[in-house]
Amino acid sequence: MGKPLRQQRRGKGTIAYTKLPGTYDISVGYTSDMNREMIGEVVNLINHTGHTAPLMEVLYEDFTRGYLLAPEGIKIGDKIHIGPQPIYTLGSIVKLADTPEGIPIYNIESTPGDGGKLVRSAGCAAYVSTQFEKTTVITLPSKGTITLSNSCRAQLGSIAGGGMAEQPLVKAGKNHYIKHALNRLWPRNRGVKMSPVDHPFGGKQHHKGKSSMTSRNAPPGRKVGHIAARRVGRKKKG
Repeated sequence: MGKPLRQQRRGKGTIAYTKLPGTYDISVGYTSDMNREMIGEVVNLINHTGHTAPLMEVLYEDFTRGYLLAPEGIKIGDKIHIGPQPIYTLGSIVKLADTPEGIPIYNIESTPGDGGKLVRSAGCAAYVSTQFEKTTVITLPSKGTITLSNSCRAQLGSIAGGGMAEQPLVKAGKNHYIKHALNRLWPRNRGVKMSPVDHPFGGKQHHKGKSSMTSRNAPPGRKVGHIAARRVGRKKKG
């Protein structure tokens, strides 16, 4: 008897795909109010397992604490400024309307008040490309652009930990713990290496044996490969 495919398990919502281990779950977001000026001090830097980048623990003026993604070059004792009057220091939170063009930013809000959703991986940074009356065009690390409201906020600087991917893993056990902390399924076996009862591409021939193109209306047990692809193969030149 075969087993459900990965996309079937993911669609069903099993714990392997939906829940992050509680040990690694730290809430990263804003604990300040943009309607009033607030200054925070970095009191600790945390090398947290559940994030690719280090975190900084910030103590605010009202004695509340919060966690934010640490920028490259921040250190304990530095001040973080949040408020209507922008102050351009590392890690400070400013509105996109007050951000000059060419300054690196990260942890960008996609909608005002959501706490930061974009550009949050180690070593990444985005840049303000163009500013209009109500919107700002952001150049993402992928070189793509996105238009956001001027009321969205972002942190100044580039995220620390940029050289993390350059260090070799050396052994599979280290990769296992990294994937476990991020709730990523690992290892991922190829379909052609499975049995025919476990995957449509499985069998001893070590190749698919059939077309990779799959209908959008295919049943879950067959919906693998290029789903509803417009075209496959090489483009003809000329």
